[in-house]
Amino acid sequence: MSDIIKPFSTTGIGSLPHRSPDEACELILRTFDIPFWPQLPKLSFKESMIVQYSEGMPYVRINENEQEDWVIRDGSDELERFYESCTDSTKIAISEDYAIGLHAFLRIIKGRRFQILKGHVTGPLTFTLGLKDNYGRFVYFDEELREISLMLLKAKVRWQIDLLKQHSDNVIIFIDEPILSAIGSSSYLGVDSEEVLRLLKDMVSAIEEAGGISGIHCCGRADWPTVIKSGARILNFDAFEYFDTLAIYHEDIRNFLQGGGYLAWGIVPTSDAINSVDDKFLKTLMDNNLKKIYDHIPSELVGSQMLITPSCGTGSRSIEETIKVFQLVVRLKEAMV
Repeated sequence: MSDIIKPFSTTGIGSLPHRSPDEACELILRTFDIPFWPQLPKLSFKESMIVQYSEGMPYVRINENEQEDWVIRDGSDELERFYESCTDSTKIAISEDYAIGLHAFLRIIKGRRFQILKGHVTGPLTFTLGLKDNYGRFVYFDEELREISLMLLKAKVRWQIDLLKQHSDNVIIFIDEPILSAIGSSSYLGVDSEEVLRLLKDMVSAIEEAGGISGIHCCGRADWPTVIKSGARILNFDAFEYFDTLAIYHEDIRNFLQGGGYLAWGIVPTSDAINSVDDKFLKTLMDNNLKKIYDHIPSELVGSQMLITPSCGTGSRSIEETIKVFQLVVRLKEAMV
């Protein structure tokens, strides 16, 4: 991918705090080397992480006023109709009602070509461990609904790649899996590690088979060797708060990079820490982190396969804080090259 993704390329994670889709898109387009479409959770509950990809899911019910979503098996034939219509080549759209940022982005870039674009999808673990049935049980623990969720998300990925391919030959899709940081905790003791890997591998395969470049984003701790085994070609991690949780797996990282993988360093915080950091602080932090990893992995290998991103989405921040986050990403790149 070295001819596609240049060293120190910048991009972002999905969410922004804007209520104007056009303003969010224009900010992204003038800031990042790899533009992406924005999720706008402050604009609509349907733009939130789980709901945005639930459109077309059998038995899903949404109450926008109460900001609730759940699954209820009601005796209808929704499941049968889904099985009949969804195959390994099916593409399921994300409508403007659920992703106005995506459709605004496509309208704004109409007629333009890019070296590379980025999309994203909520990962199957975060989706099924974030959506509950009417008894309060996570969908993950219903084997049939877990598989339906996976089929749905893969179909959304294929549709998204098709759209973005109209504007770039190279499309990155990040599988957003924040729940990976909680796997193994008391709340998720029934989650099987082999099933975690299967779900991730299936999503990665769907992206690659559709002609995309796969990435996984997790903004906390994770079982990084398992994530690497998924086959994703880009690993996006929180390098501000959780660098050491990844760095201990230096042998796995070295093998990942030697196999052509990229590390996307989420070095600019999107927590409250954004109000107390500046570009000099982040450059020092980045240099210190790199020194630790250079003890085990050649600097040329790390530097040639590196992206710079915020640590997570900025949907929970203010617009002013978001602009600061984005500016710091750009300034850090300028200091690194």
